[in-house]
Amino acid sequence: MADGARFARALILGASVVSIAAMTAEGSLAQTASPQSENASSERPKQAKRKPAKPQVAQQPTPDALNARAQAGSTAPVQVLDTITAAATKTEERAVDALAPVSVVSSEQIEARQASTIGDLIYNLPGVWVQNRGDDPATSINIRGLQDFGRVAVVVDGARQNYQRTGHFANGSFFLNPELISGIDIVRGPTANIYGSGAIGGVASFRTKDIEDVVRVGERWGVDVKTILGSNYGRALGSAFGGVHVNPNVDVFAGGTYSTQESYKDGTGYEVANTGNRLSSGIAKLTVRPADGHEVKLGAIFQEDIFSVGQPPRRAGDPNSTNANGTNNLSGTSIYASNVKNYTTTLGWKYAQPDDQWFDWDAKIYWNRTENDQIKTRHTTATPSVYCGGVPGNAVSGCIGSNRGYLLDTIGIDVHNTTRFETGSWRHAVTYGLDAFQDKVSSQDRTGTSEVTTPGGQRTVSGGFVQWRANYTSMLEVIGALRYDNYQLSSASSSSSGGDRLSPKITVALVPTAVVTPYASYAEGYRAPSITETLVSGPHAGATVNDSFFRCPSGTPGPGADSTFCFVPNPNLRPEIGKNKEIGFNIKKNDLFTAGDTLRGKINVFRNDISDFIDQVAYGNPLVVPTGPPPAPSITVLPFLQYQNVASALIQGVEAEAMYDANLWFFGLSGTYQSGKNLQTGFGLYSIPPQKITTTAGVRLLDRTLILSMMWTSAIANYDIPRTYTPATSYDLVNLYAQYHPTRDLTLNFSVENLFNRYYRPYAIPVGSTGDTQNDVKWASAGAGLVIKGGLKYHFGGT
Repeated sequence: MADGARFARALILGASVVSIAAMTAEGSLAQTASPQSENASSERPKQAKRKPAKPQVAQQPTPDALNARAQAGSTAPVQVLDTITAAATKTEERAVDALAPVSVVSSEQIEARQASTIGDLIYNLPGVWVQNRGDDPATSINIRGLQDFGRVAVVVDGARQNYQRTGHFANGSFFLNPELISGIDIVRGPTANIYGSGAIGGVASFRTKDIEDVVRVGERWGVDVKTILGSNYGRALGSAFGGVHVNPNVDVFAGGTYSTQESYKDGTGYEVANTGNRLSSGIAKLTVRPADGHEVKLGAIFQEDIFSVGQPPRRAGDPNSTNANGTNNLSGTSIYASNVKNYTTTLGWKYAQPDDQWFDWDAKIYWNRTENDQIKTRHTTATPSVYCGGVPGNAVSGCIGSNRGYLLDTIGIDVHNTTRFETGSWRHAVTYGLDAFQDKVSSQDRTGTSEVTTPGGQRTVSGGFVQWRANYTSMLEVIGALRYDNYQLSSASSSSSGGDRLSPKITVALVPTAVVTPYASYAEGYRAPSITETLVSGPHAGATVNDSFFRCPSGTPGPGADSTFCFVPNPNLRPEIGKNKEIGFNIKKNDLFTAGDTLRGKINVFRNDISDFIDQVAYGNPLVVPTGPPPAPSITVLPFLQYQNVASALIQGVEAEAMYDANLWFFGLSGTYQSGKNLQTGFGLYSIPPQKITTTAGVRLLDRTLILSMMWTSAIANYDIPRTYTPATSYDLVNLYAQYHPTRDLTLNFSVENLFNRYYRPYAIPVGSTGDTQNDVKWASAGAGLVIKGGLKYHFGGT
């Protein structure tokens, strides 16, 4: 009854917001262009643009500062596609001007969204999905149907996030508290080959909060404190961030967050076990300007996530607990109490002077550690195990009470410089640089097989690039780039392997002062095999005698069999290569219908041909075995499993995003249509997410102090996938947002997520070994039902 009453109240509230806001959308604080930004965006920014080297306390705000959340109430925000980004070319430009499929999420949008997960911030972007488990706060990003093992390069403040643990879920994820984030840049496709090996799917770059987010123009110090409370269930967050200009050349920034939630209910009203968590984080940054034009920044982030991953069995009659043929699908998974610690440290040095055309320097070294410690707390059955000394468990997932752990250390360096010059009517910008990172992976499992499935080892990836960008008057722009990559893999138990390659890129655009800028691009990306793909070796031990078919490493069946199959390393595994062809249109128009209105948009049509695609392949002499006593059916099993270069894959599609802003109201659309095929088998790729379209609308009232908005995402499931996967669900998701500034220093936020309490599962999941077709029981893949949140933020500051 309480849920029904809450749902009814939400419907009444939603109807009120919709009637006022004309069905509005998204945390859209950053979608009105100020007069300054409108004039500036009427022509492409010159490549010689620099930010001031020594920001004084009382100086005028830069374009970046205008976008900062700390300026709320002091100036009208800009269209989100007018946000300055360097993600596509490592040179600053507005997102709408980038000759690449770039999307951004501004600090204003992040503030209004009150996100519990990274997915809450980016799922509406074209071509982008996330694969989240409700019982695991980690995020795996899918861009244009590619994910796992570094196919999407994820960087936080320039530091690579390469954590990967093998299991029956995403093979590559990262941990980042949404409350730490100030901005997000997404580049789709291998157009960002200057980011190094791996990014054949794209790049997701996250910027964390810094002093400009809390210290306003004219202030010497500032502090922001925030609290958020939410339903479904027990959601609460508290955060505090502060900064001080010690003097014109030294800034100090620090802050922390703590959040908690209990297990939520999905759209059917079923409580999804273990979806509660406790998340805490801290951040600190020191910025020093030792000389004109120079800036040195030291940053550190610590995060701790405490949660339990895994699902208990369901009861007959529970939602989503039957197969298509009507039989029950009730078995759960092992459950592990998990404690994840993530550390990121960066040290950067930038140099830029407006009159120095030779050097625009950016250098960074970084270290990232992800440490996942787990203790098994529940097994799939309560039957005592001889292997485990009388407690439940088995030789695969381990014994209750035993611990396992995964550790990844990544160190890296990224250095690049831009030199600018002119020849006649041509303006040139040549960017060149070097980068490298090294992953060291170790795992330990007292009673299970984690050391087999996630092998320890070392991977070193390095490379260099040069990019030439030239503009001819205001009519033509050309970008050409060439990247060299090299990688080496090794472990104590397997031989080493490596390789290298040159990857080109060329983009040509017509850049008149008219509304539309068309461009065409060809780019190649290169993904080195991961440690797991290359070096995994050993038996996949059978959980019971009923699934122990072979002896390893021989793969022979019969008496003494103790393994379901045998992992086989592949030191000859070749890297994947993506070859992307793209046509794009950037749309930019001011004063379209009325004075001061703005239209921004990007449309992209692409085809990515991937050769030497890496996937798991089972092979060897087949063995037919029963799945149980008669009349249970029999299945065919194979003795060996190895990552191989199986085939070529083709992914193609259309993406679009556009926003019209009339100052007092705004309306936008974004959408994705894409398909993918394994060209060897003809089967669709399970990683291709649903097609989607997102409608955004909103109004600004009371002299812009009140913003009401709505975001409606409609998704159509992709059914062209292998039979071993269950497709995502089709669904409509409606979210409402309200933000009110009663004073310059006080901000009130309110949101209603999943207004109509829909059940939805946004990605395909693997079926079980018995052929079941619904695995929410195992993967906690359904999103939360109706969630209502309210938040308050207050700013303190002084001179």
